[in-house]
Amino acid sequence: MCRNHGPGHRHGDCRCAGAPMERFMQPCLLLLLHRRSAHGYELMQSLREFGFHDSEADPGTVYRNLRRLEEEGLVSSRWDTSGGGPARRLYRLTPEGEELLHAWAEAITHNKRRLEYFLARYREEFGQS
Repeated sequence: MCRNHGPGHRHGDCRCAGAPMERFMQPCLLLLLHRRSAHGYELMQSLREFGFHDSEADPGTVYRNLRRLEEEGLVSSRWDTSGGGPARRLYRLTPEGEELLHAWAEAITHNKRRLEYFLARYREEFGQS
């Protein structure tokens, strides 16, 4: 659902620009795992600091991204049985994941410049400050 257009609206139904941000979860997960190894639930909670709402960082989406990152060799996981309760997967960043994290940062920096340029031109065109 597109938060900008209200309930029931999906990106496939219009030409809004919200959909590309869905992939932004991957570099956020990589950055969180650079800080320290973590369980999936902890990562879901930590994604809030990047502006992800609970509906965007639901378990299915987070674990699907973690599985994809693991399949690509960017993160690894192991079963953690140290705490009480059932075993949980503990994820950590691999060296390849750290390389991709740096590449994401470069791409985001480049895109940020492009977006800032666009917004400056937009504000000039519509007389906004």
